[in-house]
Amino acid sequence: MAIAGMIFIVAGALLWWVQSRQQRRCNQLKLARASTAADLETTATDVSKEIGGGDWRDYVWLWGTAKAAAPLTSEFKQLPCVYYTSAVIREYEETVSEKDSDGRVTTRTQRGSETVSEHKQRIPFDLVDSSGQVRVEPEAAKIESVEVLNEFRPGAPAGGMLSFGGFSLALGNADMGGSRRTLGYRYQEAILPLDRPLLVVGMASDRRSRALGGDRTSTVTIEKPAQDDQPFIITLKSHEAITKSVGQSAQIAFWSMVGCLGLGAVLLVAAIAG
Repeated sequence: MAIAGMIFIVAGALLWWVQSRQQRRCNQLKLARASTAADLETTATDVSKEIGGGDWRDYVWLWGTAKAAAPLTSEFKQLPCVYYTSAVIREYEETVSEKDSDGRVTTRTQRGSETVSEHKQRIPFDLVDSSGQVRVEPEAAKIESVEVLNEFRPGAPAGGMLSFGGFSLALGNADMGGSRRTLGYRYQEAILPLDRPLLVVGMASDRRSRALGGDRTSTVTIEKPAQDDQPFIITLKSHEAITKSVGQSAQIAFWSMVGCLGLGAVLLVAAIAG
């Protein structure tokens, strides 16, 4: 009983850390400044005139549409995007034997799965709103994409070659035989599309400049914040929705922490009293 109590106490301590981190992230999301591309360009220019360029930072959120001169093409659906993830998952069944405490052996058939291919790719893009555009460097961002494919194709592929759209993969012997019987392959894909409004929460910076055409240049880039508790998020959800979601996660972690610590304390007291 004492050991179980200690386990719950440790779990409560871990949940306290999770709750504290989530609450800080929620607070930072609330503090992020609502901005437009034009506002950021004006602020960067004004700061540059006063103290010079390259050192301005501001934690902000913007709502706009992704644009890229040379977008990615998703692997399976061949859709234009600035980010995609794709996976091929082999689904199988196998017969397993189990021995109980009396030495009796029973067999049963169980299903399982394994990932045979997985790819992820992202590129910098411009976030365009009604006032202009800013550059987004999505490296290290938490990207919430939209699913565009989840298709199961039964059976083993002819000739041991998987193919879907522009994707192809020759399967090794390990995927074609053995005790596991292939039921089929599931193809999954999610993207961050060009034609959907999205939210970017991150650090606005004037560390670099780039040409926009003609004599115009842009000095603002949205990138990963220097502070770990400031989320860097790219999502199709609204700022209000994503802030609410993080806040709910903090509340769930808090009440789970209270439950674990309370139960752990009760078990320890009972063990000591016994």
